[in-house]
Amino acid sequence: MPAPLPATPPEAERPHPRSPRDLFISFTWLALQGFGGVLAIVQREMVEKKKWLTPEEFLEDWAVAQVLPGPNVINLALMIGDRYFGLRGALAAVAGMLTVPLCVILALAVLYAHYAGNPQVAGALRGMGAVAGGLIAATGIKLIPQLRKNPLGFGVCLGVVALVFGGIAGLRIPLVWVLAVVGGAACVWTWRKIGP
Repeated sequence: MPAPLPATPPEAERPHPRSPRDLFISFTWLALQGFGGVLAIVQREMVEKKKWLTPEEFLEDWAVAQVLPGPNVINLALMIGDRYFGLRGALAAVAGMLTVPLCVILALAVLYAHYAGNPQVAGALRGMGAVAGGLIAATGIKLIPQLRKNPLGFGVCLGVVALVFGGIAGLRIPLVWVLAVVGGAACVWTWRKIGP
C-alpha cells in the first residue's frame, strides 16, 4: 500500500505573490537569468525559493505548458499569474517574461550583427548551447522523484520517459507525433486509473 501523500497547506497559509507587480518583477528576474532556457531557473525559483508551487503542482503545470502551443515558459507564467490574480496576474507575468528581455535581445541582435564573423563569438555561442542542454537535463533529473506519486506508478512513468526519449532522440520522430501517441496513451491510461 503506497504511503499517504503529505497534506498540502491551505492556499491562505502558503507563500504566494503579493500583487501583479510582484509577479511582473519575479518573472522579469526569471527571464533575465534564462540564457538558453529557463526551465531549471523557473523550477528553482517557483518551487524551492518562493514556494509558490509545490513540486507536484510544478510538474503538472509544466506538463500542461509543454503540450500547449507557444513557448513553454510563457504558458507556465500565464497559468501561474492567472492562478493568483486572474487576467491581471496572467498579463503581469507574461509582460514580466517579455518586456525587459525583449529590450536586451534587441540590443544583443545589434551587437551580434556587428560581431557575427568573429570566431570567438561563434565559440561562445556553441558553449552556451552545451550549458543550456545541461540545465534542461539537470531539471529533468530533479523532477524524477515526483513521478513516484503518479497514479501510473514509478516504473510505468520511467517507461514513458524512455519511450519519449527514444522516439525523439533515437528515432528522430517529430515531437508532435510523440506527444500525440505516447502522451495521449499516458493521459487515457491515467484517466482510467483515477476515473470513477
